[in-house]
Amino acid sequence: MIPINKPQLDDTEREEILKVLDEGILTSASNFGGKRVQDFEGLLANFLHVKHAVAVNSGTAALHASILAAGIKESDEILIPSFTFVATANSVACTGAKPVFVDIEKETYTINPLDLEEKITKRTRAIIPVHLYGHPAKMDEILEIASKHSLLVIEDACQSLGSSYDGKQTGTLGEMGCFSMYASKVLTSGEGGAITTNNDDFAAKLRMIRNHGMVSGYDTRIIGFNMRLPEISAAIAKTQMKKIQSMLDKRAINAKKLGELLTNKVDNQDMILPQENPRVIYNWYLYTVAFNNYRNKVKKLLNENGIGATIYYDPPVHQTPYYSKFHNGELKITEWASRSVLSLPVHPSIRENDINFMVSKVGEALKS
Repeated sequence: MIPINKPQLDDTEREEILKVLDEGILTSASNFGGKRVQDFEGLLANFLHVKHAVAVNSGTAALHASILAAGIKESDEILIPSFTFVATANSVACTGAKPVFVDIEKETYTINPLDLEEKITKRTRAIIPVHLYGHPAKMDEILEIASKHSLLVIEDACQSLGSSYDGKQTGTLGEMGCFSMYASKVLTSGEGGAITTNNDDFAAKLRMIRNHGMVSGYDTRIIGFNMRLPEISAAIAKTQMKKIQSMLDKRAINAKKLGELLTNKVDNQDMILPQENPRVIYNWYLYTVAFNNYRNKVKKLLNENGIGATIYYDPPVHQTPYYSKFHNGELKITEWASRSVLSLPVHPSIRENDINFMVSKVGEALKS
């Protein structure tokens, strides 16, 4: 079996976890978190060249906390893509705000700046661009629109740790950036997340929000929850940070090889491959292709041969039973993408023979 993603764990993570168990301090309710939480936050902030990193217990918590820190209120509107994992929308809705769905661009599966600006109203308070599959959204255009309309930008960078736009890391371009450390992500702690910001006030609020709004003891100052990252999870994340670049490099090598073989050995008239450009670098969280006609056929054959090719996301959020009530207008490319995309594994455990096998099966499916 070739899984769609696989955590890159070894003895270094085991050793760090055992140290936590030996010390017996599994979590901390202090404002700045436990020792390993702080260690991880420092490593992440240095890697991203950002002032603050605040660890939480999931990517969803990162999004939720960021929206709360931004002061979003009930009946405010936040512009988001529908082509994303539902956590983006859930984090908006659970604050009482309204998610307004924006269409995407076909080339990157990220939010379309033209449709974005058309959907701004007097109630719009923020934009959450999603760097889907590790593909950076057009942040220069998004930030220009946000500045023009006095809107906050909270980046959903849950899938894009290590991706960059115009030389800057995703998650560092808006007021806040949200990351996930779920088991399938480029860097994992099993479950976990983090928010990055250069704003001291936001950082202080985020540390309170993750800890029931408290600073010192039972002094709740703002609304908050238990979003703390446990020390065992932080221990894993801390160790993962020390090998993040090598994991990203291996993904890039695998993606390049896969792209070259799909281009040269497969009749790809029906297949659209992901393409970097001089302004972006992908972290290659997933290698996502699109088929105008044969997506399900290709997926079926690959899965039958033990290749974990996976569809993300069908249906898109606006077509799910709960969020259909928020739907506002045509999302043509979003709906095309949900019918067409297929993600292939390129994680560091993938070997050259795995890539050759995947390519041969894609070609077989298209020929048949």
